[in-house]
Amino acid sequence: MNKKQYIEEAEESLFHVYNRFPVVFDYGRGVRLYDNDDEEYLDFASGIGVMAFGYGNEDYEEALISQIKRITHTSNLYYHQPMIEAAKKLCKYSGMDKVFFTNSGAEAIEGALKTAKKYAYTKRGAGSYEVIAMENSFHGRTVGSLSVTGTEHYREPFYPLMDGVKFATFNDFGSVLANLSDNTCAIIMETVQGEGGLYPADAEFLKKVRELCDEEDILLILDEVQCGMGRTGSMYAFQQYDIVPDILTTAKALGNGVPVGAFAVTQKVAEASLVPGDHGTTYGGNPLCTAAVSQVFDMFEKYHMIEHVNEITPYFEQTLDRFVEKYDFVTARRGMGLMQGLVLTIPVKEVVTKALLEEHLVVLSAGADVLRLLPPLVITEQDVDDFKEKLEKVFDKFN
Repeated sequence: MNKKQYIEEAEESLFHVYNRFPVVFDYGRGVRLYDNDDEEYLDFASGIGVMAFGYGNEDYEEALISQIKRITHTSNLYYHQPMIEAAKKLCKYSGMDKVFFTNSGAEAIEGALKTAKKYAYTKRGAGSYEVIAMENSFHGRTVGSLSVTGTEHYREPFYPLMDGVKFATFNDFGSVLANLSDNTCAIIMETVQGEGGLYPADAEFLKKVRELCDEEDILLILDEVQCGMGRTGSMYAFQQYDIVPDILTTAKALGNGVPVGAFAVTQKVAEASLVPGDHGTTYGGNPLCTAAVSQVFDMFEKYHMIEHVNEITPYFEQTLDRFVEKYDFVTARRGMGLMQGLVLTIPVKEVVTKALLEEHLVVLSAGADVLRLLPPLVITEQDVDDFKEKLEKVFDKFN
C-alpha cells in the first residue's frame, strides 16, 4: 500500500485522539528514521525522549530476542530473573531503595500518589490527603496524573478529578508555603518541566522544598519520566541538585522503546506505605520489559553514555545559541543536557510541521511557544551539524 492508503485505513480503525502527521514510519537506523517510501528523516525527538540509543542497536535487539525465546510473561505472582536484575540496577543508578514496575509513566505517577497517600494514612490517619503540584506541569492523562497536571485546559473537560490538589508556582517557594496545610501529604514536581516549556528547577527552590518535606514529614515526589535516564547529564536530574526525593517516577528511555515505567521509593517510605493488596498490575515488570530495562542500564555503562551526553551537550547548546543570535523570532534557549528548547515568537506548530514535511527533521513542541528537542543520547557532532543545516532552512522561510 502507498502512504495515502495506510493513513486512510488508520483513520477508519483508530480512535481519532491524535492529530498525526502524514508520515508512515517503517524502520530506523541510528538517529535516522525511514518512511514506507524509504525516505530518510533526522530524528531529534526520539519518540518523545524514549529512544535513548536510537534505532537498530544490536545489543538491545539481541537481548530482547533472547528473552522472547525464553518467556515474556508470568504475572507478579512469581519471581523471574529479568525483573530482579532490573530492580537491582534501577536502585543502584537512582539511589532509591525499592522499585515497583509499571507499564507507563502515567501509571508510575498513579502509584507514586497512592504511595504518598498511604504513607500519610499510616503516619497520621485519615484526612492527610492533599497534594501540592506545580503550575505549568505535566504528569500524564489518567485521572490521577491529570489531577496534578498544572495546565487548566488539560483538566477542564474531565472534572471532577482527584480531590485535594493545590497548585503552586514552580520555582517560587513562597507559593509552596502558601498552599501548605496540616493535610498535605506530598509535593510533586518535574525536576525539569518538559511539556510546560523546558524549565529546570532552581537549585535553591528544590533544596527548600526538600527541607520543608523533612520538617513536616510529607513526601517529595520527583517526576523524571522525561528528564531522567541520562538526558540531562546524570542518570537522574535530581542527582545534580544534592537532594534525594522520597519517591521517584521514571519511564520513557527506561525501556528504550518497550513500554515500561517505574516508581521507586526510599526505605522510609517502603516501611510505612503500600502492603500486599494495596497496589498491583498484570503486565508491569514482565520478563520482556524488565529484560529491556536491564539491558538499557548495561548499555549506559558499556557506551559510557553519561560521559557522552556531557561531552556533546556544550556543542549542542552552542549550536542552539547561534539560532538565538541569528533569528529575531528565536528569543531564548532553555533546558539541561539533551533536553533543550528554543523559545519562538512564530507559530511553533507550523515550524514542527515544516521541519518534518519539508526538511525531514523530526522535532517537537512544548507549551505554546517552545520548539522542544529531545534527540537520542547517542548523537554526534555531525548529527548536530545536520540538524543545524535543516533547521536553518526552516527558519529562513520565516525570516
